[in-house]
Amino acid sequence: MKFEHLIEINNFDDPRTDILDRKQLWHGLLLRAKEPTLFIPHMDSFEIVEESDHAISRILNFGKFRVNDKVEFVPMQKLSFYIPAQGEIIESKLEISIDEPFPGRFFVRFIYEDSAPDEGAEAMYNDFRRSAYKETDIDSIRLIRQFAAQGRLNGPATDTDMPLSS
Repeated sequence: MKFEHLIEINNFDDPRTDILDRKQLWHGLLLRAKEPTLFIPHMDSFEIVEESDHAISRILNFGKFRVNDKVEFVPMQKLSFYIPAQGEIIESKLEISIDEPFPGRFFVRFIYEDSAPDEGAEAMYNDFRRSAYKETDIDSIRLIRQFAAQGRLNGPATDTDMPLSS
């Protein structure tokens, strides 16, 4: 299955929309990787097991269910999430990138990809997953906007530092 969608960040035609700069948007997206419990309410906890300037390896805990993944990032541009096959989980990827077709006009592109067939009984399940992914992403952008409005994404001078404490 492959699924891709865009969320508009700065709509200059809508005065009700708060405008985010690239740094705020980037720090919010990076926060989704480094503090996933802020974005996934049913996640019990997480652990960062390895961290470098451009990647982190994590263990995500959902009660008795655990997921190992790795997140690589190109600062101020994109995050790539990799979940290797493990137990009943198939290998999957998520890429989140910042698109800027015009100066200051940001969109966030989400690309989900896995090896699940997109036919037969799986097709209905994949439709459900697509809908859930999109709602999660919309909610993530809503949270990023909220954190930005609170001034919590204006912080560090380096791209890999996190503006919020756990």
